[in-house]
Amino acid sequence: MTGGRTDDEGPAAPRRRGRPSRKAQATGPDARARILEAARTEFAERGYDKTSIRGIARAADVDPALVHHYFGTKDEVFAAAVELSFEPSLVIPAVLGGGTDGLGERLAGYFITVWENPASRAPLLAIMRSALTHEAAAEVLRGVFLRRLLERVAETLDVPDATFRAELAASHMLGIAMLRYVVRAEPLASAPPEKIVEMVAPTLQRYLAEP
Repeated sequence: MTGGRTDDEGPAAPRRRGRPSRKAQATGPDARARILEAARTEFAERGYDKTSIRGIARAADVDPALVHHYFGTKDEVFAAAVELSFEPSLVIPAVLGGGTDGLGERLAGYFITVWENPASRAPLLAIMRSALTHEAAAEVLRGVFLRRLLERVAETLDVPDATFRAELAASHMLGIAMLRYVVRAEPLASAPPEKIVEMVAPTLQRYLAEP
């Protein structure tokens, strides 16, 4: 499957983000938040393939036109649901605010904290599993995790090959996520989170801060 703009209800022309119907509008000011939460749940429980715009709308108790109005396509609502778990705009200042000293520890701590939270872990599991077989899901992972998070980190680094180093850090953390939370390989799966952070942080620090 490529990153085409379709969902499991069959190919369709991309929806224009016009105004939703009057019925769709009469859903209250928290409609967007309900859609995002419903999308996180649907993708986590059903996976990328079996989740549809109609299913998300039904779970959020809104008209499907409102989902298209706020997010456009299934790929885009998927990206928004995943970004809700990482919240890079909120976390980046905390991770980068202390400069390069301790950067590896802060980044490792943030990453593990996100995965240890059951509410954010479920959609992340969905994207990790889906990214292995679906280009659309892989593109979301690249967009949210690599471009919106790690490229922001790379911009602050005063080291050669900053983007390459940030991607090495990403590969290290995503490998941990795959073995600990998806494959559940022991003893990593049951290791205390603080032990993982303690052991991983020096490697991330070397990637991100050492000349």
